[in-house]
Amino acid sequence: MDKILEAVVMSSYPNNVKQGLVRRVLEAAKQPMDSEQCWSMLELSTKLYLAGDTKYKREIGKEVLEVYGHYHPEEFEEFFNVRFLLSLLQEGYGPLGKRSHYVLDYIQLGLQFVLESPSANSIFSLLRIEVLRKVCERPGPKQCAKISKLLMQHPQCIPTGKHQLLFCQQLIRCIGHFQCVSEGEEEIMEFLEQVNKVSALLQRIWRTQTSAILPSLKELFTIISSTEEQEAPSNALASVVQFVPLELMDGVIRNLTNDDSITDVQMMMAIGRMIDWVSWPLGKNIDKWIIALLKGLAAVKKFSILIEVTLSKIEKVFSKLLYPIVREGALSVLQYMLLSFQHSHEAFHLLLPHIPRLVASLKKEDSNSATSSLEQLAELIHCMFFRFSGFPDLYEPVLEAVKALPVPNEDRIKHLLGQNAWTSQKNELACFYPRLASKSETGKIGLINLGNTCYMNSIIQSLFMASDFRHSVLNLTEGNSQPLMTKLQWLFAFLEHSQRPAISPESFLSASWPPWFTPGAQQDCSEYLKYLLDRLHEEEKTGKRIYQKLKESSLMSQAVEHHYLNKTLIEKMFGGKMMTKIRCLKCLNVSSREEAFTDLSLAFPPSDRNVHGSTTIQPVEEIGPQFIEPPENAGQLTGSPWIQRKGPMASDHAAPSVLVETLGFQEPGEAANPICGNDVGVDAAKDPLSTFREQECAPKDSRSVPDLINYFLSPERLTAENKYHCEKCASLQDAEKVAELTEGPHYLILTLLRFSFDPRTMKRKKILDNVSIPVVLKLPILVAPEETEEVCCCGKDGAVPGSGFMTVVYDLCSVVVHSGISSESGHYYCYSRECTDTLPHGQPRGGVPKPASDKQLDFEIQWYLFNDTRVSFSSFESVSNVTSFFPKDTAYVLFYRQRPARQGCLLHQALAEASCLHGEPSLHKDLMEAISKDNILFLQEQEKEARNRAAYISALPKSPLWWRDLDRDKDDDSSSGGCSPAAGGGGSGSFHGLVF
Repeated sequence: MDKILEAVVMSSYPNNVKQGLVRRVLEAAKQPMDSEQCWSMLELSTKLYLAGDTKYKREIGKEVLEVYGHYHPEEFEEFFNVRFLLSLLQEGYGPLGKRSHYVLDYIQLGLQFVLESPSANSIFSLLRIEVLRKVCERPGPKQCAKISKLLMQHPQCIPTGKHQLLFCQQLIRCIGHFQCVSEGEEEIMEFLEQVNKVSALLQRIWRTQTSAILPSLKELFTIISSTEEQEAPSNALASVVQFVPLELMDGVIRNLTNDDSITDVQMMMAIGRMIDWVSWPLGKNIDKWIIALLKGLAAVKKFSILIEVTLSKIEKVFSKLLYPIVREGALSVLQYMLLSFQHSHEAFHLLLPHIPRLVASLKKEDSNSATSSLEQLAELIHCMFFRFSGFPDLYEPVLEAVKALPVPNEDRIKHLLGQNAWTSQKNELACFYPRLASKSETGKIGLINLGNTCYMNSIIQSLFMASDFRHSVLNLTEGNSQPLMTKLQWLFAFLEHSQRPAISPESFLSASWPPWFTPGAQQDCSEYLKYLLDRLHEEEKTGKRIYQKLKESSLMSQAVEHHYLNKTLIEKMFGGKMMTKIRCLKCLNVSSREEAFTDLSLAFPPSDRNVHGSTTIQPVEEIGPQFIEPPENAGQLTGSPWIQRKGPMASDHAAPSVLVETLGFQEPGEAANPICGNDVGVDAAKDPLSTFREQECAPKDSRSVPDLINYFLSPERLTAENKYHCEKCASLQDAEKVAELTEGPHYLILTLLRFSFDPRTMKRKKILDNVSIPVVLKLPILVAPEETEEVCCCGKDGAVPGSGFMTVVYDLCSVVVHSGISSESGHYYCYSRECTDTLPHGQPRGGVPKPASDKQLDFEIQWYLFNDTRVSFSSFESVSNVTSFFPKDTAYVLFYRQRPARQGCLLHQALAEASCLHGEPSLHKDLMEAISKDNILFLQEQEKEARNRAAYISALPKSPLWWRDLDRDKDDDSSSGGCSPAAGGGGSGSFHGLVF
């Protein structure tokens, strides 16, 4: 039968005729036959498969092998023996000089029929040794791909133990020698596919044997850092890195940058070759590894390497933006290289001649990838303009090229520059100071994000910046039986005295965690704040309070002292009271109920309600910085733009008008709405919120904090289903409900109710209206008639005899901002400043202290931006304009501090006197020792890093923190996105130039 088959295959008949005859031979082969005939057919099929000079002959050989392997397993197993396979692998098949290239394919084909045979283990053992020998001979990409295909299909043949580690290292060596000799697109795609198969085998091994990853990476670094190679290693090595788990990145980079055995020349060679990997089209996460190594070098102050590599490679990286398939990664690397190179304009200026041509090319491409890249590139260019001004002649062509693209605002530019700088010290590049990881220039300390915990970090920083509250917490004595308050005290103490740039609030998070919160999910910061204050209040209220700081005040009467000592710290600092009155519209009977609050939740007026024109909502008078003089008598209110907050009830006497007043920045003739100007350079046509922004710029729809407060205090009609049950009428009646503030808190917390439930989507949607925030707020407080007389006699601010109201002035001290479009996602950060009393240390003549309201408003009190671990300087202008530039970033929770009046309330005086007498709070011994020990530990850690004595990759598993990325804000949802590597590509020539 073998002679017949060979004659058919070698004949000159057409292939379709041959195929019919072959089918008949194969059908006959399925019948029982003697062993000798089987061997003859197996030898012929082996010859056809391995030595056939046409694809057709190899296919016939494959079909015969499969039939005999299936229908004659015993004969096939006897034929397919270890000795035969060893001969094939070591000596090859065919005449010298024409050895077959299909030996590995042949073995892979035959293995499937001997997997269950007794000789299988012997064959596997042989192949484990032989594939290792093969890769040590440095085969090309085609043979390596065949080895990988064989081992992926039959993992029993993968070397084990020490041989497995050696196999991975040698396979990486092979990849380093891969070269594609053809420039044809088909050949290039075949080469890329071969490389992908080899790297996929490494991934398979690493998944089952993670201990092989680090030695493999060490071998990879040895290859790319070598200075002895005649030729640069292949960019195909980039395919190896893409399969390394990202959680290993921090530890690997830290150990690389701290290894004393690696010279600067080797490190420069390695990072330079890694940057070349941005041109590899199959690589994933390559940009992340490149940027991580650049950051690691900056952390150990290898500035000379960074400078040299940036200047030599930045133009090559920039050129890769022309290719959609690698554009996203190249742009990420370019952004970091430029934003970190802040000591000199040299790197940016190298790109100036190329920018106009690239912008024109991307505009012509007209794809989503190109559009997104253009916007990111424009942002990057404007950052460089901001950082390196004074070159109008050089920048003019570039500015012309990007003039139609969005322009980032100044805060965004400062944020990008501050976030990516090699160092925050301006002179550090010149002096090479030994320390980098130190406090920010602000002197403030950040909080580590523990996984979507920015909501807590923002609240903690706002409470910490409330100086009166902070001092009271720090002054608590040891053993106060308030576990949560004690943890807050420790956290505040570390924020005050630690040398670390950021600390972990993990202990406080676990203690203050609301039980209904989902771990790892974004939460509502207002909800957390309410829960925290309530917990602290209840903890002290149930017999554990120890706050006795006001007891010594000689100004306190016994009754007043008793009143204050019966209050918890939370009540003293954040507690206020309001009176809710309900008037029956039939009998005009008024019922009232006073209740305490720690924050005011301010709803937005309905869209169909005119905020400024309504009779129940008061207009706001905006005045610029000036001296605030409280009215000495009621006559000073004459001619005021204040109008009556609500119509007087029929049973009430007419009262002078009372409203919320604000003070803030506004130039004469300037529009009241701060976002309506034309200085926002974002293209509204491309902004998904542009319709909303146009709407909110309309004066009739503008909002301010006083608008929301006045709406909160305005009368509400109770009709229809909401009718009020009047006790006097003993039935449901139409009524009018109104709330009046009767006691202003020391710290006024305002929550803007931006999240409302949408029944159509069954989700909480966000109200994105911009709300202008006054830096100073005047709030009407209802007082009893006898208190009014007392206030007027003492000269307190805004007291109107007979009106029942007095004005309390509040200074803005914190703004918590939510960035995002829903409460379940996004990011929180906060702006804060420290507001303190201006009471002098000594009493003026006559014993009356100089009131704070007599001094000019201090608009220059330093603002800070707290964004998890990052703390930076900011300004009230930034607070005011944040929503104008970023429509999804909106003020959510506001903290105001009450300004002491002329006479000053007892709480203010006691706090001021305590501050004068005691200065900064003194901490108890255990807390001071804990902070001191941690500071020493941190200094030791810094010294160890500075000496560069950390172990290399081999020490990674010993460190419990090597995998933790504590510096990253895990809920930051501001990814730029938009660059797709699959968006297209050039022709074969350009593609070859891209990769090779």
